[in-house]
Amino acid sequence: MSKILVTGGAGYIGSHTCVELIEAGYNILVIDNFSNSCPEALKRVEQITGKSIAFEQIDIRDANSLEELFSRHQFEAVIHFAGLKAVGESCQIPLEYYQNNVSGTLNLCQTMKAHGCHNLVFSSSATVYGEPASLPITEDFPLSATNPYGRSKLIIEDMMRDLHKSDNNWNILLLRYFNPAGAHPSGLIGEDPNGIPNNLMPYISQVAIGKLEKLQVFGDDYDTVDGTGVRDYIHVVDLAKGHVKALDKLNQKPGCTAYNLGVGSGYSVLQMAAAFAKISGREIPHEIVERRPGDIANCYADPSLAMQALGWQAELGLEAMVEDGWNWQKKNMDGYHTN
Repeated sequence: MSKILVTGGAGYIGSHTCVELIEAGYNILVIDNFSNSCPEALKRVEQITGKSIAFEQIDIRDANSLEELFSRHQFEAVIHFAGLKAVGESCQIPLEYYQNNVSGTLNLCQTMKAHGCHNLVFSSSATVYGEPASLPITEDFPLSATNPYGRSKLIIEDMMRDLHKSDNNWNILLLRYFNPAGAHPSGLIGEDPNGIPNNLMPYISQVAIGKLEKLQVFGDDYDTVDGTGVRDYIHVVDLAKGHVKALDKLNQKPGCTAYNLGVGSGYSVLQMAAAFAKISGREIPHEIVERRPGDIANCYADPSLAMQALGWQAELGLEAMVEDGWNWQKKNMDGYHTN
């Protein structure tokens, strides 16, 4: 059976995608350096699926280890999640973002090329649209970035487009995620951030459970329904299923194409907090603080191209995201380090 390499497969989106890949019958091998993830996540994936996972601890910046891995295994395709992913942090340590995300991906592509593996699904991001001129966002919008994280994704996208132009044996799908939220309905895997969460849902759930005192809302003077930032939140299980559809698409030799993975509508920070308070029965106290550098007011997708070309669409709504996120938080007070 052909083998799929999953880089960063112990991370939040990676671990949920591993579940969907295994359940779809794919044979996977996961690599991760655990810089922002935990070995326990893969054990939980094994628990959910009843299958053991082939794993090697490798950093994609280590070209020799990648070379050695590809010399021992024949991969039909690679799903590439491994990367640093926090907008605010990227403004503070941009060089680490370029080294990890850009250099690491360069190593990966060079190794794939050397071993004749030309099929790649890449974790891109809606941040490549910068400050969108209008909404909803379609894939043909002009691309730009407002922060180093987004710029690292955009550089990689450009690299992928150049790679395909130079050699049309390559088939590369650029999946532009909007805002993943929620957790697997089992409560066994979910988002487990290091330190103060960068993403809204784990931040709110840590306030609800009492780990954090209050939600910091970055700016309430945006041109939105209530002044707080609006984002297109997508259930992580829906997002994971999009990767299975993308792998299927690679068989059709699609060239290098980008797809939005989003719901197609947005919720504000305060709307998300209210939904969480209602479902959890807990108060979510909040304070308004200064805007974050690099943040934009509104961002939501037109996901119709993914529906047409991949046969994929989001099926789980806000209620499922909040219920599953809260279920994960209650069962795992300290994430994967809960005893």
